[in-house]
Amino acid sequence: MTWDIPFRDRRTAGEALASALLEFRERPEVIVLGLPRGGVPVAYEVASALGARLDLMLVRKLGAPGQKELAMGAIAGGGVRVLNEDVLRYRQISAEAVDAVVLEESQELQRRERAYRGERPWPQLAGQLVILVDDGLATGATMRAAIAATRQQAAAGIIVAAPVGPLETVTLLRRLVDQVVCLFIPEFFYAIGQWYRVFDQTSDQEVQALLQHAWAREAGSGGS
Repeated sequence: MTWDIPFRDRRTAGEALASALLEFRERPEVIVLGLPRGGVPVAYEVASALGARLDLMLVRKLGAPGQKELAMGAIAGGGVRVLNEDVLRYRQISAEAVDAVVLEESQELQRRERAYRGERPWPQLAGQLVILVDDGLATGATMRAAIAATRQQAAAGIIVAAPVGPLETVTLLRRLVDQVVCLFIPEFFYAIGQWYRVFDQTSDQEVQALLQHAWAREAGSGGS
């Protein structure tokens, strides 16, 4: 492993991240929530290594009109909406334009819930120690929405875990949760994918397969 590109792919990044979270191994109150889609392969490895339950935290980035890769905010279940006021102001994005993007992304959020979960009930997070996992942190908008949605459900503790992220975002998130575990904080950060040798888009089918495997394993071991 070289430090210019520290992670081969999401699976190996998840294995490395799990090694930094071993203090939470075999603790029944721990649940690992992956942020689809790219966070799920990472979260799967973390949950497997910790002997923890695996589930989803459905979040959608709100891409700025005309520049979808620029996050002007994010949404999560339960009506959670986090906005990046600096981006809105700099790009002069109207409330109406934000609402249009929110509507579009809310529909995708609902589609993913049906595709990934079917009729499976959502886990109860009240009193649980939640580890939120993504394949990397950029602006932190989606993770902030995930944190807000988790806190809304009265989790006992929240830990953010990601293989890579910029110092500014890591510092911001540390003020919002109990702990942030980020393996690699590069001095110059452009995009998450630059720190992976393989960073293909994760498919719906891969997310479904990983969840089904994890849930079958939990059922076989008597987990809920």
